[in-house]
Amino acid sequence: MPIGRVTQVVDCRESMGMGKGGGLAQRGTISETRSPDVIVIGMSPGRRHVTKPVCDITSGLRREGAEFSVTTLVLNAGSGVPADSPVAGHVLGAYFGLTEKEIAQIEQHKVAILHHGNVRSHVVQKVRFILEHTDIRAIVVSQVPIDFEDLAKEGVRTAAVMPPPDRTKTKGIVMDIVSGVTRGQTPGREKLAEVIRAVMKVLKSPT
Repeated sequence: MPIGRVTQVVDCRESMGMGKGGGLAQRGTISETRSPDVIVIGMSPGRRHVTKPVCDITSGLRREGAEFSVTTLVLNAGSGVPADSPVAGHVLGAYFGLTEKEIAQIEQHKVAILHHGNVRSHVVQKVRFILEHTDIRAIVVSQVPIDFEDLAKEGVRTAAVMPPPDRTKTKGIVMDIVSGVTRGQTPGREKLAEVIRAVMKVLKSPT
């Protein structure tokens, strides 16, 4: 039993890592925490889709003294774009998607951090697809700059801009956006601080 300190749980993966340096979580894995508060969702690992910032974010949350549990989910089909995306016909390779198990795992949490890379149209469509299938408050973390209007134009509910009722596609809602987080690199302290502030604000706000 800990005395005089707060116990925090930050799990990074449920199985051995893979990829560059052996440090990247395998696709289709999730690490479970006893009290699920925040889930950090990363793309499937690959040559172009580097998941590295995901584990840095979870570690950063703990180092900064955030008192909540963090889970990391590396999607089984986290590459590409959704099959129903307007740009799907121009993209080669696999389609982005979610399994029923992943949807259930995401919805166990209070807030989701979504990390989806450096192509604006891909980021927007992946966020739209995830929040179309999950009812959760989300923080978008990306390398490419995007804003609430980019998301609202595609029917994504956001805290700042709402799409018209007849064009709203999502159950979930984007509460904040942190751009400039480069995939494959450790985020700087300022960017980690932005993510932490956003998470704390969402957790403290009424649902």
